[in-house]
Amino acid sequence: MFADRSCSLIGVVHLPPLPGAAFFDGDMPRIIDGALREALIYKETGFHAVMVENTHDTPYLKGGVAPETTAAVTVISQVLKKEMGMPFGVQILAGANLEALGAAVASSADFIRVEGFVFAHIGDEGYHESCAPTLIRRRHYLKADGVKIFADIKKKHSSHAITQDLTISEVAKNAEYFRADGVIVTGAHTGESADLDEVKSVKATVDIPVLIGSGITCDNIRQFAAHSDALIIGSAAKFDGLWSNAVDRDRCKRLVEAQ
Repeated sequence: MFADRSCSLIGVVHLPPLPGAAFFDGDMPRIIDGALREALIYKETGFHAVMVENTHDTPYLKGGVAPETTAAVTVISQVLKKEMGMPFGVQILAGANLEALGAAVASSADFIRVEGFVFAHIGDEGYHESCAPTLIRRRHYLKADGVKIFADIKKKHSSHAITQDLTISEVAKNAEYFRADGVIVTGAHTGESADLDEVKSVKATVDIPVLIGSGITCDNIRQFAAHSDALIIGSAAKFDGLWSNAVDRDRCKRLVEAQ
């Protein structure tokens, strides 16, 4: 999905609480309509791909979600993929990577964003172990090698004290060796920029795509685009630059123009 341009823009649709979450309001048609509305804003303003994430399903379960949540993500993804006609991806928090793969296969999505692909880290939810062996085998079993796996490395909102002796480039190289299709570099928190020197180091280390997963703004988008293959954008595309707000068409236009 990156072959025909220097750097792709991936817009994120942050889904409201879904079935299985504590604050699901019971109105799936409203959720689907809202997700499609925001996804179409990304498409109409010039983004190259869209992904959905169950952002508001707090507090997150660790390493898996209830069947009803997977089903909801699948239904939403089917609608968006069909209506968008462009590359589309799925992430299910926190680290529910097998469920994300299942939703992606059932909805003909193009990629998934995964946490905890290689090595271990401590997240808000507790201890996350590597998922690569299970995930890669399941993808092959499902004959779904066309679903790309983009793996966070040294991911945000996590402690990496147990792997502090490993550089981010070393982690990226291991993710590549374990068959990730791309690696994602982030800042420490949502909306926080990645370290540009780390991005450059990762880009020089691996032969797979490098994506930026947080902190892209109109002010830094060109700088990061010069050293990566795709930019995953959420907060900067929202009203007032706040991740929990709705997608702002004018902000999306400015981001595309700034690139």
